[in-house]
Amino acid sequence: MSVVTSTLSDADRATVGKALQGALVDLVDLSLVAKQVHWNVVGPRFRSVHLQLDEVVASARAHADEVAERASAVGVPPDGRAATVAKTTGIAEVAEGWIKDEAGVAALVTALGVVIGRMRQRIDATGTPDPVTQDLLIGLTGDLEKHHWMFQAEAR
Repeated sequence: MSVVTSTLSDADRATVGKALQGALVDLVDLSLVAKQVHWNVVGPRFRSVHLQLDEVVASARAHADEVAERASAVGVPPDGRAATVAKTTGIAEVAEGWIKDEAGVAALVTALGVVIGRMRQRIDATGTPDPVTQDLLIGLTGDLEKHHWMFQAEAR
């Protein structure tokens, strides 16, 4: 059943839908990973890392909502269910238990790097079929790159 129609061709909608679904999964998982580290980080830089993680969570959640709404707007039902995220994420699982501040920063540098790489592939894939989606992905990737830079600076 298709409730929402799109001006995109079926082929373009399929390409864009795949890109948006992948972006949604990565953003949902990034918010979960950052929150897990946020709750369990310990060490001398606890407070600064703890607060920085909340910024990533807020950003990832806001972008996930934008991506899901874009998917709906082009006639693709977004799927942010836990099982879907667990099955299709590109982000490695974080350790359970307390996480030293250095390890937490390293985990975020890695997770953000993976997500940014996958977003850049989606930017390339959506340029021709839907520049509007491409623009959305470009903007959110720029935001993720800012977080990536900040965590890399924290790691030094």
